[in-house]
Order: sequence, then C-alpha cells, then structure tokens
Amino acid sequence: MSPAGFLSPSWAWLFLLVIPLVIVYFLKLKRPRLEIPSLVLWHSVLNDQRVNSPFQRFKKHLLLWLQLAILLSLILAAMQPFLRRGPGSNENVPILIDCSASMAAIDTKDGPTRLARAKKRVQELIQDTLPNRVCLIAIGDSARQLTEFTNNQRILEDALAQLTVRDVAGNLADGLRMAQALSRRETITSVTLVSDGNFNGLETSPSGQVIAGVDVELSFELQYEKLETSASNMGITTFNARRQTSAGTDDSLTQWNVFVRVDGSPGDETSGEVLLEQDGQEIGRQPVALEPGQSKRLVYSLETGGVSNLVTRIVPDGFDGLVSDNIAYLQLPVSRPLHLWCDTQLESYRHALKVFPDVVVYPGPPSTTHPDVFDLAITESTEKANPNIEASVRLVVGQIPEDLAELVTVRTGNSPVVDWNRNSQLLQHVNLDSIEITDEPVRGDDVLDQHFREAGYEILATGQSGPLVLARHGPARQVYYLLFHTDRSTLPYRVGFPVLVKNAIDITQHATGLAEVRGQPTRVLSPRTLDPGQVYSVTAPDSSSQTFRTNNDGVLSGVPAPRVGLYRISDSSGPVATIGASVLDAGESSLAGADEIVPRDEELRVGASTATIDSDRPLWPTLAWIAFVILLVEWWYFQRKTARVST
Repeated sequence: MSPAGFLSPSWAWLFLLVIPLVIVYFLKLKRPRLEIPSLVLWHSVLNDQRVNSPFQRFKKHLLLWLQLAILLSLILAAMQPFLRRGPGSNENVPILIDCSASMAAIDTKDGPTRLARAKKRVQELIQDTLPNRVCLIAIGDSARQLTEFTNNQRILEDALAQLTVRDVAGNLADGLRMAQALSRRETITSVTLVSDGNFNGLETSPSGQVIAGVDVELSFELQYEKLETSASNMGITTFNARRQTSAGTDDSLTQWNVFVRVDGSPGDETSGEVLLEQDGQEIGRQPVALEPGQSKRLVYSLETGGVSNLVTRIVPDGFDGLVSDNIAYLQLPVSRPLHLWCDTQLESYRHALKVFPDVVVYPGPPSTTHPDVFDLAITESTEKANPNIEASVRLVVGQIPEDLAELVTVRTGNSPVVDWNRNSQLLQHVNLDSIEITDEPVRGDDVLDQHFREAGYEILATGQSGPLVLARHGPARQVYYLLFHTDRSTLPYRVGFPVLVKNAIDITQHATGLAEVRGQPTRVLSPRTLDPGQVYSVTAPDSSSQTFRTNNDGVLSGVPAPRVGLYRISDSSGPVATIGASVLDAGESSLAGADEIVPRDEELRVGASTATIDSDRPLWPTLAWIAFVILLVEWWYFQRKTARVST
C-alpha cells in the first residue's frame, strides 16, 4: 500500500507552464537606443545580451528559481496530494453519528455535550476526507440519512449543524443496516462510527469488557471512535400506577399505588430527592442515595376523583450528567366499571361474568342504554350476533375470520388439543389437556403456520388438524378467535373456563388503562382512540406542530415523540388531550458505553478507540502555504535590493 498519493493527478498537465516561464528568461530584451555619457554602463549591457541570448549559459537568477518554486508548489497543491494514515482512501465514506438521549450528557460541569464534541470530531473527519464523497447518518431510535454521498463541504456542515439530540434509546443495528444497504449500490470499504457507546443490549464479558452485540453482518470495515466519558447520573427509569379498591365509603374516589424506579450510573455514588406532583401540587418527597449501579423503587399512595396528571422529578444533590431523565409524566384516567358486551346466546360466558366486580354486562334489560364503544366484546358467529359492536378487545367464539377462509375450515369431528402457548395472556393458567371438542378446524393442503403469521395472526393453540385459537393485535385493537364453539366442547365444565374469562377481563383492563397505567416513553406516542377520519394537530415540546388523521376506527397512531415533554393533541375546536413523554430507559440513564462491538460474525469484533482515528492527511494546504511564503520572500528580497540601489 502506497504511503502517499494524489487525489487529482489529472492536474499534472499544469507542469507544462514551466516551459513558458523558462522561455521568458531566454528571450532577448529589445532595448531602446539611447545616448549615454560613459562607456562604463556598457558592461551591464553586454551581460544582459549574453543572458538573453538562447545560446548563452544562464547566470544565477534567484528570481527564476523563486518563481519556479511558487509555480511547482501551486501545481502540486492542485493535484491534492495526501499522506495515507488509515487503512486506505475511500471514494465513499459513510459517517455514523450517535444522537440518542445519552449524547445530551455533559461529562464536566458547564462542559459541552457529548453530541457537540462528536460534531466537532465529525467536522474534522469531513475536512480530512474531502474531496472524497461523504454521507452522514444519524442514529437514534432509528437511522436517518442526513445527506447523500457528496463532497460539498457546505452541504455536509449545514446538515451537521442541524443535528440535535433525540431523547430516545440508540439503535446501532439500524444504523449499520442502513450503511449495509448503501454498500449495495455504492463502493464502501470503511464506515466510521462516532458515539459514546451507549446502545441497547449491552453485556459484560467475563473479562469485564462491555460489549454491544448487533445482529448484522458487515461487508465493510467499521472504525468505532468512542468519546471519552466520565459523567455520573441518576435518572427515572420506571413510572407507573396500579389501581386499588375504592377509597372508604366514597365510590367517586379511587386509590392508586404509584411506583417510581430510580437508577444510578455504575461509575459513582449519586444522591438527591425525588418529588411527586399531582395536578401541579407537591404531594410527596423522598431522599434517595444510590451506590454505583444501584436502583431503588419508591411507592406513593394517592386518591383521585377523576383524571389526574402526575409529574415526578429528581433534584440531584450534586453534578448530574443527564437532565432529560430527571422528569417523567403519568396521567391517571377516570375510574369506572368495565363495559362488556356478551351475546345473550353465550349463557356460559354471561354466567361466568357475574362473579367479577366492577363489570357491567350488556345487553341488559330493554330499557338499558349502552355505550357506543365497549371495552370487551364476546360474540359468536350466529346470525343473531351484532357485527357492529365496537370494542377495544374482542373475543370471537366459533368463527373463522373472513381473510382465513381459504386457509382453514371447520368440520364435525374430534379435535384434541395438541399444544398451546402457556405464556399467552389469554391462556395463562388455563389447562387444555383432555378437552373434548366436536368442532374440528382443518387447515388446507400445503398450508403452514407461516401463512397465518403472514396474514397477521398468532396461533395460540393447535389441534390435530389445524389451529384452534388465534390472536390478532393491532393499534388499540386486540381480537382473539376461538375457531371452535365452546358450547360444543367440554371447556365450560372445566376450571380453566372462568380463568380464561378472567384473563380476557385482565387483558381489557390493561388495554384500557383501568387496572394499571404506565408512563409514556419517548419515540412514538401510544395509539389513542378519537373520532374516526378526523384531522388532529399534535404540538411537540419544542412548539413544532404536525397534523395526523385517524383511521376508520378512530385510532390516532404513529405520532413521533422524539423529545421529553408534553405533547398536545388538538382539533379544530381546541385541545383534546395532553400526553407527557419521558425517557424511561435504564440503559440511557446509566450512561454506560460499549468497549467493543460484536456483529453477527464474531470474528469481526470492533474495539473502541478513545483516541483520534487516523485518516488521510491532505498536503495541498501545506503546499499552498509554501507558495505564499516564497512569494513573500521574493517580494521582500527584491524590494530590499531595489531600495539599496535607489539609495
């Protein structure tokens, strides 16, 4: 490998300019005829004639050599020579920049953020790499391509200047996959990663090294430049609440247990106070002192009579490296009974539902009005079933979904349960052994489990000839299908039947937030049910606004939440809801960094380098400065000589 080279060797034709420069000194000067008072001056005239004659030997002309040196320096600078310092020079150089939540940390008091230090280093890499083409890629919860491959320094620096931190966990695998995709259409042999090493899934090896494993095969060399880190931090990693029973004799009040988990960084001891505010009023304050890497769970009890907004904050005693994880938000909903629709023909289900408190079963007496949207709907496939029932969770008994009609059919026979997913929320603690089923679902010829997954269904229980229980999860909607009718089985006479009904109620309570409420993490807001087909405006904490339209079911989903703070949802008439997003990530709060990156092929382990990674060093600025200095020397020398002659 050559230690040096030229990026623009085509400019070598400029060396031809040396010829006219030398010819100028060969040409004879045409002197005017003058009368002179003395012959002494003829000596200098003769010398000039000898010099300007093409057949005479040159005298020592310092001016010629200086001009040649200036010209050669400028020509070499135009050819853009460089010293090869890294593994090689690349025409296309992707640079991955970490902009996750931990990059907002400061490692010294009043010091720059990690992202600011990373941007300064990337700017140096850009200057050293040009005129090769550079592509900037930002890594947050996903990868974003900031620029195409370009050698326009202004475009690269403008994109770098606009890069800001996103309060989300870093997804290294997504960034490497994007670089891998670019390598399929561009020639890429080396990729540079600038990060603090705080990524998901960090593990500690037996030797004490922190390793970041990524399920990506690399077809290029990865240069991992890790920023020097030394910050200590304490952050909120969990914020949720669990509903208890009614408080006292007042049914309008609901008691909640609120849980806050605080984690400390593994490097230093941390301490501070944790404050809890309810609707703007402080209701709790607890001191916290953590050993390195320790976490602590705090519990608060409170009562609410309606919607209540909670905010918890950390007030650190000393230096705290990351501010964004010192606050978290939680909204407690209005406590109410669970609204449940159960077809009147499903007497076994309606009988099992009578023992559960805080559950209102519809349809009731003829004069009873029912809500437009139910929390849970249990329906069957008979013509008397109401297909227009809207519910957050639905349990369909004895019906095959229309989009699976070509994959599975039902015939009369005996279908024993072969296996079921015991970790499924619906089938937890439900024993399906020795259940007799007279409806036998039969899958079609050449139909595999993969075909059900491709259609968006999860198989929860399997019979001898086909699936028995399916689940389909969507934004704000969960549907469970029992492909056999329970009335034509022995399941209602088993202990597992009321357990199955209880599991359906628990799923519904968690889906509607009536049993447990969890803090909203950053990245994407949880789906929210509003008016169908309406346009809503979402205002972020930085006052930026975006518009979104709900689907036909009234679900507003896919709203990005890249920063900590309050997101306000509004329609044409005014505000509809306010949702607070928080970091709530133990990995980001720890500020730990990987010492080594291990891709899918473990033989290609990439070690971290806290020192500056060597890159190709351009020599053209040095040559340009040499030409300028020689020009100054020439000017000074001949100006001094002229002044002496005049004197």
